Amino acid sequence: MSGRGAPSAHRIAGALVEECGRTYAEEAGIRLKDTPQPLYQLLVLSLLLSARIRASVAVAAARALFGHGMRTPRRMVDATWQQRVDALGEGHYRRYDERTATQLGEGAQLVLDTWRGDLRRLREEADGDRDRLMRGLRRVPGIGPAGADIFVREVQSLWPETGPWVGAKGLQGAERLGLPTSPAALARAAQGHDDARFAAALVRAALDKDVVDAVREAARGR
Repeated sequence: MSGRGAPSAHRIAGALVEECGRTYAEEAGIRLKDTPQPLYQLLVLSLLLSARIRASVAVAAARALFGHGMRTPRRMVDATWQQRVDALGEGHYRRYDERTATQLGEGAQLVLDTWRGDLRRLREEADGDRDRLMRGLRRVPGIGPAGADIFVREVQSLWPETGPWVGAKGLQGAERLGLPTSPAALARAAQGHDDARFAAALVRAALDKDVVDAVREAARGR
């Protein structure tokens, strides 16, 4: 946005968080804290969200998997491939269900074998280096650059050494809203807001023009 009377970047950021500052983990029912189970659930959600599929479908699929008890890597491994496929289908995650069911089983086994089921061990290995953390995440079948990006974006308020981070999709949202896209300027605009919620809200703006319109209107009225 430009021109006399245009809302400041800080006002736009505030309106954005007020309108849609909800993380995808929250939407999926994950009560994120620094313990193995919710961190693993975030990994599953990150895998599902990284596919070329609507975010609402990915969230519904995550909820279905967790609702069927697949909340830990051990429970994911112990479930049959067909049980994973069926749970994904309940969430209408059908385009990639068979491949994703395989990746979920293989990924859970890797988490068990490599980090003894506890992603905090990966955090320790990364030793505060976000790039190392993301490389570690990409060892998990089904977690590519997009999935690692999502995990870091959502976990940053819990693991502050990973932030501030909005990721590629978040930068698209910033551009659509007329916010700065340089990391330092964007961080200044978001000052006072939770990093993970701000980043998730930017992603929602990137995915939905109605969000952009609502935020612009709200910012003008602040």
